[in-house]
Amino acid sequence: MDMSDLGSFVAHYGYIGIFIVLILGIIGLPIPDEFLLTYVGYSVFAGRMSLSLSLLVAILGSVIGISISYFLGQKLGLPFIKRFGPKVHITEKNITWVQHSFRKFGGFFLLTGYFIPGVRHITAYMAGITSYRYLYFSIFAYIGAMIWVSTFIFLGMILGNNWEVIKHVFLHSTKIFWIMLFIIILYIYGKRWAKKREKAS
Repeated sequence: MDMSDLGSFVAHYGYIGIFIVLILGIIGLPIPDEFLLTYVGYSVFAGRMSLSLSLLVAILGSVIGISISYFLGQKLGLPFIKRFGPKVHITEKNITWVQHSFRKFGGFFLLTGYFIPGVRHITAYMAGITSYRYLYFSIFAYIGAMIWVSTFIFLGMILGNNWEVIKHVFLHSTKIFWIMLFIIILYIYGKRWAKKREKAS
């Protein structure tokens, strides 16, 4: 489903459509979720949808989608993702990077991974595969879902009639987030390295 189809789909199926699309998108289908959420925000701005109900339905869809991914990771393991991931744009490079990084920054990835297409589809699988405790998974992943959903719905409300501008900045904003993420990881490693040197001396 491309960006041009999402608006029609939501207009036709309403809140149920939002719920279903977000579940499928979080599990891994190539759906532009951010574009969908921004359109929902625009629909709230235009008075066609309720803000509270839109937030509730979108958060529930995201939470259910990422929970399904977690349990699939537990049951099916890494071979399943490596085999079928490329079919839904989850590359071997994405899998390897998240796998190595998740052991150290699991909570951080679950909280922020929603904002990185290609990574948000893997974090919950990795949590299940690595037997990450469900309690910690749910805390970080569900808070992340609320932040992600709220960010793009409110963005759509703020942009109003100019909501389609998200199409033009979507790819570039992803790159910016990657740069910010890299800087944060470097900062964390730098602090740990400095502490180790202090202890050694």
